Amino acid sequence: MTEEEAIVQKISLGRTSAMGTSLSEQDRDLGFGDKVARETRLRFLNRDGSFNVQRRGLRAASVLNLYHYLLTMSWTRFLLLVLLLYFFSNLVFGTLYAVIGDGALIDTSELPMQNVFLRGFFFSVQTFATIGYGTIHPVGIVPNLLVTLESYYSLLANALITGLVFARFSRPEAKIIFSENAIVAPYRGLTGLMFRLVNNRNNQLIELKAQVLYARFVEDGGSLSRRFDLLRLEREKVSFLPLSWTIVHPIDEDSPLYGCTEKDFQENDAEIIVLISGIDETFAQSVHTRTSYKVDEIRFGYKFSNIYNQTGPDEPITIDVRKLSQIEKA
Repeated sequence: MTEEEAIVQKISLGRTSAMGTSLSEQDRDLGFGDKVARETRLRFLNRDGSFNVQRRGLRAASVLNLYHYLLTMSWTRFLLLVLLLYFFSNLVFGTLYAVIGDGALIDTSELPMQNVFLRGFFFSVQTFATIGYGTIHPVGIVPNLLVTLESYYSLLANALITGLVFARFSRPEAKIIFSENAIVAPYRGLTGLMFRLVNNRNNQLIELKAQVLYARFVEDGGSLSRRFDLLRLEREKVSFLPLSWTIVHPIDEDSPLYGCTEKDFQENDAEIIVLISGIDETFAQSVHTRTSYKVDEIRFGYKFSNIYNQTGPDEPITIDVRKLSQIEKA
């Protein structure tokens, strides 16, 4: 079960009304713990979806997961790490060939390399990558044993790197762009809390579901405690996401946001937590993403600008993603 599914399950158990209600006492901290819910004044979720908590005192061996780290790091860091491993491996074996002696490797090319280290380094590159030009070859038992050792090492290294590259390419991941701000704007004779999102990839996401929570501090037994309310949405699920999706929570008398002003949001340290899940059509696997909006990222009295482009009757409908976060006075 993913983190989002676990949160959604807790939310479902704590729901007590249609439009947006407080979670039960034991579930309202979303898994952060009662102490965190009572004392922290930081946002729960960062804009990139990472949790704003830390765990200290764990043994390094229990925290370090090299496979997970290699899968989740950026492509730039991953490729640089592979390049560093490749260069360092050849540097080590090249040095070992040079240590054996000048006669360990023979260069039969027309312009042989006189430098023993360079000869060993480039022979290691040829062995590691199974290039085998044949102009440099080992002579003697010890050099050939070292070649055997390097060929075995390169076999494992290449297999592991190939597996990691395949796993990184085949791992589905949602690339959702959220509007920079949420807004509180007029909506069908009422007001509504809204934000927009769009798929940042050309693939199709299907069966998208949204969960939006309202977190804020309230007085509870003489002390402040963070309360979580599940907000009922105008549309909680869409079958497809070919263009954009404006998620709306109507603010009526049953809404926990009813009567709240921008000052109330600031005093209560309000935060809107967003959880999105769906199915990647390409991989036929579930994907998810999350973000949050703090009070300084919620604009009152504004509305989103029109994102749709003017097209003719025979032209396809298009949107301008650059206008996703563009707002104007309501």
